[in-house]
Amino acid sequence: MDWLFAIIEWIKGLGPTVMLPIIIFVIGLILGAKPGRAFRSAVTIGIAFVGINLVIGLMWTNLGDAAQAMVDRTGVTLDVVDVGWPAAAAIAFGGTVGTWIIPLSILVNIIMLVVRGTKTLNVDIWNFWHFAFTGALVYAISQNLALALATAALNAAIALFLADWTAPGVQDFYGVPTISIPHGFSAAYVPIAIPLNKLIDAIPGLNKLDADPDAIQRRFGVLGEPIVVGVVIGFILGCLAWLGDATVGNFGVQLQKILVLAINLGAVMLLMPRMVAILMEGLIPISESAREFMKTRFAGGEFYIGLDSAILIGHPAAIATGLIMVPITIGLAILLSALGVNRILPFADLAVIPFMVCMFAPITRGNIVRGVIIATIVIAIGLILGTSIAGLHTAAAIDAKFDMPEGATQIASICDGTNPLTWLLLNFSKLGGWIGWIIAVAIFGVVMFLYKRNPTAWEIAAGGPKPEEVPAAEG
Repeated sequence: MDWLFAIIEWIKGLGPTVMLPIIIFVIGLILGAKPGRAFRSAVTIGIAFVGINLVIGLMWTNLGDAAQAMVDRTGVTLDVVDVGWPAAAAIAFGGTVGTWIIPLSILVNIIMLVVRGTKTLNVDIWNFWHFAFTGALVYAISQNLALALATAALNAAIALFLADWTAPGVQDFYGVPTISIPHGFSAAYVPIAIPLNKLIDAIPGLNKLDADPDAIQRRFGVLGEPIVVGVVIGFILGCLAWLGDATVGNFGVQLQKILVLAINLGAVMLLMPRMVAILMEGLIPISESAREFMKTRFAGGEFYIGLDSAILIGHPAAIATGLIMVPITIGLAILLSALGVNRILPFADLAVIPFMVCMFAPITRGNIVRGVIIATIVIAIGLILGTSIAGLHTAAAIDAKFDMPEGATQIASICDGTNPLTWLLLNFSKLGGWIGWIIAVAIFGVVMFLYKRNPTAWEIAAGGPKPEEVPAAEG
């Protein structure tokens, strides 16, 4: 089997910006697109993701520096180190489960497509690491590879279900036809965000606050444009990070850092939508081929292309909510540590918060106030859950031969270490091994059954558009 492992490792080494165009090209040919058109679409999509990753890198670099400064200024020391999602992905792919996760997840997707259990073809192979991470935690606690792989497979199936459920809302709000988001981190928060949004609807006064980007721009004019909002948020974050910090130097140096952060976050707000527009340019031919393919072979059935939630985070509602949550998250960590329920000091993964909140936007219709409220509750819960499994996270890292940070005894990450779906699946496996897994599968089956009985109502709750009202017939 060495040759199979070598192929899988080679595929992992390509990275998403190379792997995705190859997959899109093959899918385009299968769907009947002309080779030249399929090739151009695939290359355009790959280039768009290069651009998206560059913009995300710009955000991570600048926001990471500000976050480090804010953390340092708190003077708080917690014993669980936030090592960030790149480390979590390396742990997931480098462990025992990670070796098998790509063929396993593809097999799950094919089976669900064949039995009409999903409309999503998940081409976001790089992010299969989220499923591997869940399996790695199960393996760390059980040392049962079959159970770990079965749990990872269940995670992949649930991600496809969440992608289908949220697809109408994502497509309508973000303007990305035929796209769904089977992202193991972003989609996991939708079942929590929906009831919290309903709760806000029931609170007088709070339910009237309208702070979506369009409303902000209407009220403030040029000052409410996304690029200006990004600059303002960047300036405020910079002040929180460096203003008055004697370790940085004189006021001139502090102001320099603040202004650089402000302009760079304004650039993120402007550039990310442009990169997504390039992505959509590449996807349109593939989407058209997919529609024709489904129309001729499956009587007009729908077909979604599952992509990374990175294509969503550039929306003003998502990025603004994510940036506002950075200091709030640090404050939550300190407060919860004082209450004795948190040991994680967020740092490396503070820049992934936009990935967490981007699926809230269709549900809240882009209302930033609601997004911040929901995110605050979700992150507080996540820090508590992440603290409870930090030991297993560390054990999975040891299995993957991960180099632990100097002086760290336990590690965690906001992205997936605080993921409620990962936590649930792990705890089902702790109930009694295979018995817990069977219970989890049964619950998932019931949820799928309820969704299939009335998908429209579920999709509207997740931000999908309401069906057009049919006028009553006259006479």
